[in-house]
Amino acid sequence: MPPKPLPLATPTSRPFWEGLRQGEVRLQRCEACSAWVFYPRTNCPACLSPKLAWQTVAGTGRLHAFTLARVPTAPFFADELPQKLALVELDEGVRIPSTLVGIEEEAIEIGMRLVPVFEKTEGGEGVLLRFTKADAG
Repeated sequence: MPPKPLPLATPTSRPFWEGLRQGEVRLQRCEACSAWVFYPRTNCPACLSPKLAWQTVAGTGRLHAFTLARVPTAPFFADELPQKLALVELDEGVRIPSTLVGIEEEAIEIGMRLVPVFEKTEGGEGVLLRFTKADAG
């Protein structure tokens, strides 16, 4: 099986990926209108200001939507079936696409509280942001 693809940090997204390596969720916040921003960008989508600052947040939120992929979304993910694909709404209001870990299929519920899981990639080159149930221990 080919190795799994890794996200590539750009100059704009580098602080997000560096935060994950340090066990932190970092989001941009607009200094002009206070809007939280995700995905990383150079300008605020609300007011177009280029004054975005990185802030560390708890990374907690609720499950907004999910699907169970029983056929791999790509050959690299055949070992993760079923893939528990999720859209997580952080407490700051932004939505992050991710995957759920450590939760049985029948326990997944829209609105459930989630906490971040920092998962090292194969070889330890990077860290991926995944989520699990808040009371999963």
